[in-house]
Amino acid sequence: MTAAGTTRTRPQWTSTLYLLLFLLVLEPCFVRSAEFDPYKILGVSRRASQAEIKKAYKTLAREWHPDKNKDPSAEDMFIKISKSYEILSNEERRANFDRYGQMEENQPFGQSQHQGFRSFHHSFYFDESFFQFPRSREFADSKYLLHHAQFNSEVLPDSFRRPYLIKVTSEWCFACIHIEPVWKETVEELEPLGVGIGIIDLGYERRLSNQLGAHRAPSIIGLVNGRVSFFHQAVVREHLRQFIEDLLPNTLVQKISDSNYLSFLEAWQVENKPSVLLFDQVPVVPLLYKLTAFAFRDYVRFGYVDQGATHNTRLLRQFNVNTYAPTMLLFKEDTQNPVDIIQARGMKKQIMDEFVTNNKFLQVPRLVNQQLFDELCPIKQFHRRRKFCVLLITDQDQAFAPGNKAFLEFAAANKKDVLRFAYVYQQHQQPLCQALLRNQATLSPQQVVLLERRTQAGKVLFRSVGGGWNGSEEDKYRLHGEIELLQKDPSYLSSDATLPELNNEMAPIFIIRWLNAAYDYFLQVYDDLLYSNWREMMPILSLIFSALFILFGTVIIQAFSEPGENKPQKPKSKEQPPSPEDTTDRGTSSRPPKKDFVEVTELTDITYTSNLVRLRPGHINVVLVLSDASKNVLLRKFAKEVFSFSGTQTLHFSFLNLDKHRHWMPALLRSARPEDLEEEQDFSDFTGHVLALNGHKRYFCLFRPVFTGDESGGDASLSDASVCSSRKSRSRSRSSSSSKSRSRSHSREDGAASKRGSSRATSIELHHKLDRLGLWMERLLEGTLPRIHVPAWPSLDPNSSTSHS
Repeated sequence: MTAAGTTRTRPQWTSTLYLLLFLLVLEPCFVRSAEFDPYKILGVSRRASQAEIKKAYKTLAREWHPDKNKDPSAEDMFIKISKSYEILSNEERRANFDRYGQMEENQPFGQSQHQGFRSFHHSFYFDESFFQFPRSREFADSKYLLHHAQFNSEVLPDSFRRPYLIKVTSEWCFACIHIEPVWKETVEELEPLGVGIGIIDLGYERRLSNQLGAHRAPSIIGLVNGRVSFFHQAVVREHLRQFIEDLLPNTLVQKISDSNYLSFLEAWQVENKPSVLLFDQVPVVPLLYKLTAFAFRDYVRFGYVDQGATHNTRLLRQFNVNTYAPTMLLFKEDTQNPVDIIQARGMKKQIMDEFVTNNKFLQVPRLVNQQLFDELCPIKQFHRRRKFCVLLITDQDQAFAPGNKAFLEFAAANKKDVLRFAYVYQQHQQPLCQALLRNQATLSPQQVVLLERRTQAGKVLFRSVGGGWNGSEEDKYRLHGEIELLQKDPSYLSSDATLPELNNEMAPIFIIRWLNAAYDYFLQVYDDLLYSNWREMMPILSLIFSALFILFGTVIIQAFSEPGENKPQKPKSKEQPPSPEDTTDRGTSSRPPKKDFVEVTELTDITYTSNLVRLRPGHINVVLVLSDASKNVLLRKFAKEVFSFSGTQTLHFSFLNLDKHRHWMPALLRSARPEDLEEEQDFSDFTGHVLALNGHKRYFCLFRPVFTGDESGGDASLSDASVCSSRKSRSRSRSSSSSKSRSRSHSREDGAASKRGSSRATSIELHHKLDRLGLWMERLLEGTLPRIHVPAWPSLDPNSSTSHS
């Protein structure tokens, strides 16, 4: 009986003990799920808006920040506040928590109830860490946490300047606890050297982990130049350091000795970069130096000299280098004398970065791409920060070498913070040189141009130095005088142009770029095959099999198709393109087909009131006056000149046809106050005039056309009256024939009006009437143009005597 009873009670006692032990292990999971409520932690209601949640988070974060709050529980409270804000600031996570009490993203219904069981099941193994349960993430790791938006906007672009070491972890990861000490030591060693550090929580950042291909924890990822590489060795500090070094390109730093240092320093002419030499006692290039070279590889060339090697004695003796401390020498155009030197026993990254940043460019660099042009000659933002560029247009032929050398000597002797010296090869940057030298009939082989960039679209103000450049003392004296005049009066730059984007002379050819991309692709495929990353390989394999299926399917269909099915069908007749007459008279507004044109509306009896009389306060209508004969030429030129100002919301652009409303301009000028009009102005021809009309305050600014296209080499700034007088004698012989052809399609009155407008200038002269319109528009926006006030606006209808007030 007793034995039998004992036999019956032992299984009950054993089952009860196992159940208690199992519940004891899982108790923290349920307690944590029951206690953690992000709404209570932040002190907001469940209907709180995102603005209220953000305001509560900022208030609590300032209160419980461990650096300000000395409470022992401040660190844990701050972590809870941060996690609560991460959940509630994301609408998807917040919805999951409101419905199911979940805190993870993309988690299906009912999964949170069994999260503790599954995590315990996966982490259950018999070793010394069996009773080590997950703990809260340390506060020091919170600054390294990465989010999807932050990674793509900050980390990914920054990976082109420095490598990143990223750890993928999760809350219930026992293996992550094992590598934590090694990870801390590695971070403390690599972060001061310039390596970026990141941590991704696999539970909270599923979207980011899927983007990187990290599907298990722990994982360690290297990121360089936007490319992701996985660490597959044992987690040891030396292996992680070597992993970072292997991510960097092998050609960053060149080994320098007595035999190759001259060729290395003299390569500045081809590479267009300064050169840096680091002298140290160790035979291997230090990682700090490699990271600095990677960050500034687009600006400076780096070389390393081992001071302990016997084949470097002449190099050490020539530059008198101290062998007891690391030394950095920076060379520019002069390969015999360094322009800057630093020497320190404990070389820090901050010191090296500052040293290289202050010497990123040569004294007179060559413009080889748009990025270099943007950094050397920045766009004018403020009057005190303006930069003027002194640009030498030359070529790489040996005959230009004396002039180039003289320009370098002049730049070295005239260093100023407001000046930037550079040169450009005309053969390599022809569009740029043509834009700057378009109005010069006879050009010297070498030319100096002073310019200032004004807008991001490429607009510049410039002035060419007369007499060319050959490096003589007279040329230097003339250039020095021009620079002094420019510094005293910035309006000395009288010409303007829109520069095209520079050609990238340093860009590799297409076949080289294709081979590099193919090498990276096959290297990634090999890495995935070697470590069996089939989840990443599935899209590639699916693409390959799909392409093969389509290829063989097409061959089979063509093999079994009938010959009659492959006969080409008769092409449909294409519609005739509209004639130029139809496109010019289509509607009241014209948008020319070129992309750099702006929409210009015609002032008619219908649009006159809304575009002028009832114009909103603060808005200005810029009106071009033209005729039928000059419409196409002036509209194209007008649209090009005002395109850079079309983004201003308060500016509107229109045109007025003199052949339809020839009485309006004289009526407007008669109604103006006499003291506002300048004396001795010739208003016999209004073609090419531009008016800036303020309908609310009833005043206008007047632009009179100035012809600057004279190719005879005379004065390029002639008034409209003098130009008109010279045009009359040349156009009399053509007046009779043109009037006959126009009389066939127009009435007598319209024919006489168009005859008067078209007989004043040829199409080339009309095109140059608006050459100074861009400068006038800048003065209009600055508010420095004289204003002509009128008591009321005249009517467009010649038969109406009423005016619009």
